[in-house]
This record gives sequence, structure tokens and C-alpha cells, in this order.
Amino acid sequence: MPTFRISEVAELAGVSPDTARRWVDAGRLPAERDAAGRRIVDGAALAAFLRSPDSDPDLGRSSARNRLRGLVTGVVRGDVMAQVEIQAGPHRLVSLMSREAADELGLEPGAAATAVVKSTNVIVESGTDWSARHD
Repeated sequence: MPTFRISEVAELAGVSPDTARRWVDAGRLPAERDAAGRRIVDGAALAAFLRSPDSDPDLGRSSARNRLRGLVTGVVRGDVMAQVEIQAGPHRLVSLMSREAADELGLEPGAAATAVVKSTNVIVESGTDWSARHD
């Protein structure tokens, strides 16, 4: 099973390295030390942790499990609908919603927001070598 350094754990979980260290320090995520003294996390243990409600206190309040925290980078309001753009790490998400909902949520560029995604079609690509992708 692969192991991951704290920086990799943070990237995979979408959190800061400090948050990943706090998970380990609190005993919520098991880790060991490698020969160089760096903390490493077993891939299976990380997968189990990320599936658990312990990794995200908001998890469990909704049937949607794909939650991406980010920053609102754009809002285009029409008479009835609004287009909201969120940058969540390297991911850009665009949502179309009622203008009323955007107004009630106070969505403006610079506001923090969480995109909650529930979809029946999800394409999964393996690996991290993006140059090997084929369209």
C-alpha cells in the first residue's frame, strides 16, 4: 500500500498541511515516521479517515458527499438567475442558481463558500501524470 507525506495528505484531502498535522497529533489519523523522520500516512488508513465523519464535521448532514470549500471569484446576476463561480484549490466550479438564492447567501466575489456536488455521472481518471491523459 502506498504511503503519503503530510504535504501529500493535505493536498489529497484539500486541507492545509497544518490541518493534516493536527489530525495526526490528535490521534485522529494514524501516522508513522520514515527513515528521515518525516511523518507518513498509510494510504488505506487515509482512505478510511477521509470516508469517516471525523474528517469533516459537516459530513453527514447531507446525502451529497462532494464538498469543495473555496472562494467566490465571480457572480453574474440576471433578473431571475445568477451564475456563481467558485475557485476551490485548483478546481473552478460554476453554479447556476436563482438570483434569490445567491442574494440570500450573500454571494459576492471574495466571499467564502462551499460547493456541494451531487451527480449521477462522474468520470474518474487514475494517477497523477496529467500529461498521459487522452481526450
